[in-house]
Amino acid sequence: MNLLYEGIPEEKAEYCRDLCNELMDFQQSKATITPERFDSMNFDTRMLPSIQSALHNYIVVVKDPHKHDEIVAYVYTNISPKESYSNDFATFFDLSSVKKENVGCLSQFYIKEGYRQFGVGSRLFNMSMDWLKTYEDVEDYFVFTSNGNQEALKFYQRKGFSISHDILDGFITVLRSQR
Repeated sequence: MNLLYEGIPEEKAEYCRDLCNELMDFQQSKATITPERFDSMNFDTRMLPSIQSALHNYIVVVKDPHKHDEIVAYVYTNISPKESYSNDFATFFDLSSVKKENVGCLSQFYIKEGYRQFGVGSRLFNMSMDWLKTYEDVEDYFVFTSNGNQEALKFYQRKGFSISHDILDGFITVLRSQR
């Protein structure tokens, strides 16, 4: 499949709005534990605040040139202070278990139906990990998967992430990898 992979600056994050909202709907459709938590989750409440609080952001969109460059997938990865993962919503991991001040997070990852199983996910994952590894002061990488999304959980495990723990009574599974 001939697709275009394009890194975009955070100022163009708006390009991801529709797919981010589709991701939240997809996660809600898979959830078996408190799916109503997703009712208020969207581009404006999830991606934008994360971009604004992160130290460094990496966004890659995938375009289909056969559909007028329609964006069919994206990944959003960031470097953030570890303290940003303890907030009113949840404490995502034991902050004392992270030695460095900052962590890497593969924060959002979505591929439209019909574009899965063509290596898009692996390519986006590898691009994100390569970017994260350029920050030598970051040793801990996290991914947070929503309950019910077993495909994503297995994907990250195949890529070397291990389940650390669940939070919010199983609503989110925390996966971790270390440099």
